[in-house]
Parts: sequence; C-alpha cells; structure tokens
Amino acid sequence: MEDSAHSMKKQHILLTGGVGSRLWPLSRKSCPKQYLPLIQGKSLFQLCIERNAGLVDAGIIVGNKENYMQSRTQASTDLRINYDEIIEAVPKNTAAAIAFAALATDPEDLLLVTPADHVIDAGDTYEKAIIQAFELAERGAIVTFGVKPDQPETGYGYIEHKGLEVLGFKEKPDQDLAEKYIKAGNFLWNSGIFCFQAKVFLEALKQFEPEIYEKSRIAYEARQKDFLPEHESKQIPELSVDYAVMERSKNIKVVSADFYWSDLGSFSAIYDYFKLHELGSFDNSQNLILNSNKHVELPHVSEHIYVETEDAVLLVDKNQTQDVKQIYNSLKKSHPDLI
Repeated sequence: MEDSAHSMKKQHILLTGGVGSRLWPLSRKSCPKQYLPLIQGKSLFQLCIERNAGLVDAGIIVGNKENYMQSRTQASTDLRINYDEIIEAVPKNTAAAIAFAALATDPEDLLLVTPADHVIDAGDTYEKAIIQAFELAERGAIVTFGVKPDQPETGYGYIEHKGLEVLGFKEKPDQDLAEKYIKAGNFLWNSGIFCFQAKVFLEALKQFEPEIYEKSRIAYEARQKDFLPEHESKQIPELSVDYAVMERSKNIKVVSADFYWSDLGSFSAIYDYFKLHELGSFDNSQNLILNSNKHVELPHVSEHIYVETEDAVLLVDKNQTQDVKQIYNSLKKSHPDLI
C-alpha cells in the first residue's frame, strides 16, 4: 500500500468547454465566460487554477480547438503546478471530456474534476471538502460535491442525500418543488464538481456506457500531441457525466459543501455575487452597470443590469435574465457576427 500511495498523484482536471450564452453580450464564441476578467480583473478560469493549486500535484486542461489558446494565455500568468492539455476536435459533453483526462493519467491517480467557469469562495471550508473527497476517492468511491442551498433555486439540479449517501439526483425543479426541497433540508445543489480514481471512473463508464468508453479510448489513442482527431471524435456519443455515470452508479458519495458556490450562469447570478461581495458598480436604484466606461443614468428603473460592449448594449431586469439565452439564440440566425 505504501508504494501505491507514493505513486498516486492528485490531478486537477479543468473542463473549459462552456460557451456562456446567457451572459451575452459579454460572453462570445471568441471569449466564453470563463475567460472574461469578471472578478477584480481575474477570470473564473484563473481563479479556478489559483484555488486548487495548493491541493493537487498536477493538472490537465481539457478544452476545445476554439478556446485552447485562451487557456494557454491565461494559464501562463500563474502556474504553480504543471498542466497538460487535451484539445478536443469537437465537443462531446462531459462524459467524454472526463474519459480523455482519465485515460491520460495513471489508473491510480485521484482526479478532482471542476468546471472552469464557476465561482467559489475558497478557504478552509473548500479545502476541507476537497481533502474529504480525496480520502473517499482513495477508498474507491465516486464523489460528487453538493452545495448547501440558501434559496429555492430553479436553475440548478439537486442531490437528495442522507449523510454521505446519495438517495437520488433531481432535475432542475420548478419553484414549488424547489421550495419543498429547501423545506425538506436534505437536498443539495449539484455543483458539477467530482472526485474519483481514474480507473474507478473508467470502469464505471465502461459498465454503463461502453460505447462512450470505447470510442473515447480510440480517439484518445489517435491523438497528435495534445490534439484529438476529428474523425474519431465525431463517433463518440454525446452525454453528460451525470447521465452516463453519476445517476447510475451505486458507488456515489456526496460531500456536503458549505462554501459559497455559483455557476455564474446568468446576469442575476452575477448581480447577487457582486452585491454580496461589494464588487461592481451599482447606482442608487440598485442597478448594476457592467463593462461600461460611460456615465450611465437609468431613471425609473431599479434592480436592472446594464451591459455594454463595443458593438452591443443590453438592459435586463434582474428577475428576467433567463431571456438572454433566447436573445442569443435569435442572434445566431439574424446577426451571427454579434455572437
């Protein structure tokens, strides 16, 4: 046991695939939300590397051919540990992305898998949760992180649990159901952060989704340096890790996380985060002004978000920010140059 413990590395697997369509016009195909300098001049990608650097031995950035140069540029500013790269030819969702990373590491290695576009208040509670997850993963568990909810949020999936045991994964609920979950007291937000041994994940994927496992392996083995091949990648079925493994394995444990977490998936989430942390530029009517060098006046309007870029302006009610995705989708057809 002593020897394997020495050779077992802790690896940070950083998934950078998101587009962030709900944060248009800030987030574009050319600069997805994880690379925007949103928080005190730093991007979510950079903050993710920073908060995990002291907890792991090495890492792998899984990106795609559209965004890998941005990852390289931003990662080079603060790398205390060495990150390898896997560059996808076509995005195939998280089951395949994590499979590539697991194939690139030693079977015994412990993988901490995180999206690059979430915001977390790192500190003792975060560190404790990660250490607990590594200990459970070392004993063969597939670990997910559940965040203690502070409101009946309808934009997140939920995990029903009893202690470390997962009783079930729940889809994004409507308002009534979200309120029931909060009242019940044993539901956590599904954070999309995971921890497991590489071999344990690959065995589970092989068991539940043999085709994803096999086609991912073929694509991985045909890679050229860091680049995965297009033809082989296109054969891989597209599925999230939640559907492929998490919701089907009997081997899941959940670490209940008390740290502040948000996927910053909408302008209302940014509004709440900025308000809580006293960041950003709010006017007297609690409107948030984002990315503008101009003096902006918004009479008769309160709790709105004003966003400005070189080629677009958005004004949206804090409680209607889900509409931004529809704007993004309609612009795809009418003004593709704007996305």
